[in-house]
Amino acid sequence: MPDSAPTAAPGLTLSLHPSMAEIPAAEWDACAGEDNPFVSHAFLLALEESGSATGRTGWLPQHAALRDGSGQLVACCPMYAKSHSQGEYVFDYGWADAFERAGGSYYPKLQVCAPFSPVPGPRLLVRPGSGIGVAALGQGLVQACEQLDLSSVHITFCQEAEWSALGETGWLRRLGTQFHWHNQGYAGFDDFLGALSSRKRKAIRRERRDAAASGYVLKTLRGHEITERHWKAFHRFYRSTTDKKWGRSAYLTPRFWPMLGERLGDKVVLMVAERDGEPVAGALNLLGKEALYGRNWGAVVDAPFLHFELCYYRAIDFAIEHRLPRVEAGAQGEHKIQRGYLPCPTYSAHWIRHPGLRRAIDDFLRRERPAMEREIAALMEMSPFRKEGEAE
Repeated sequence: MPDSAPTAAPGLTLSLHPSMAEIPAAEWDACAGEDNPFVSHAFLLALEESGSATGRTGWLPQHAALRDGSGQLVACCPMYAKSHSQGEYVFDYGWADAFERAGGSYYPKLQVCAPFSPVPGPRLLVRPGSGIGVAALGQGLVQACEQLDLSSVHITFCQEAEWSALGETGWLRRLGTQFHWHNQGYAGFDDFLGALSSRKRKAIRRERRDAAASGYVLKTLRGHEITERHWKAFHRFYRSTTDKKWGRSAYLTPRFWPMLGERLGDKVVLMVAERDGEPVAGALNLLGKEALYGRNWGAVVDAPFLHFELCYYRAIDFAIEHRLPRVEAGAQGEHKIQRGYLPCPTYSAHWIRHPGLRRAIDDFLRRERPAMEREIAALMEMSPFRKEGEAE
């Protein structure tokens, strides 16, 4: 696509940029807002400058910028030309395989997302007061896909309002699920426990007691409290997790962590366990206006319930203390339900150019969505919270 090209919306021009550095941080963040750190200029630029999200790793930046006739940035989105489907957490491997076997070329594709971060939030970032709707930017992405002769555009972990607006303009819509903890105005952790059934309450108390008795010193660190020593250790933890789960190279480089800490400051929250002054396990979170977002976990020790303590319970402690409405604990994990994290829907939107592939995926998604709704309802039945009238 040319550096800039008109969109179907009058007076607007869309340009694609091979680096976040080409778009001024103040302009980008005026569209992104302050609610979600994963779409901030600082976070996205750190991914690029650390060598994590680059063309070499199959994440070629193609960030979209929509400007009005005066040149003002009125909307934007983090976008990448992808040569694979790794690091996305909304799986389309089956779609790619079917298209390739039929003689098509699924890759490269355009991916609108926060790389390596299955965190729901805004994806089509519109400057408040601009009068621009998300559909205008979505229309520009479709035109970019056609001009670049690519197979598709995928917008993953978007907001429900974006999902609905895009669906009205012909995008295919997909549902997923995650597990989030919601703060009901709890005064403290014991107040939260009081809302649970007796059996679940006792189980969590036992887990926290056993984690505390393991002999490790548990800390919650923010911003400047997280040192280079912590980041070096955390990369070891991260590699331990990725090697164990997937047996392949880690997405994020050693340079990413200290860069993240430097640029996001107090928005970075690290729960860490230490032994003899040395970090042995950690859980990384980012802080938004409305939520604490759990991201990466790892350990070089095996201690009972340490994972639950650092990833889930200390996150709840933090949210209660800072009066945050929720904790979002990342992708997958039905075991989170018994610890107070309930299923919530997640949303993604997909534009598929090839008519035959589009029809096949549309048919699949029409059947998958109600199945996912039934799954979410079934998972809610596993809730640990006391039902109305149930004795404490």
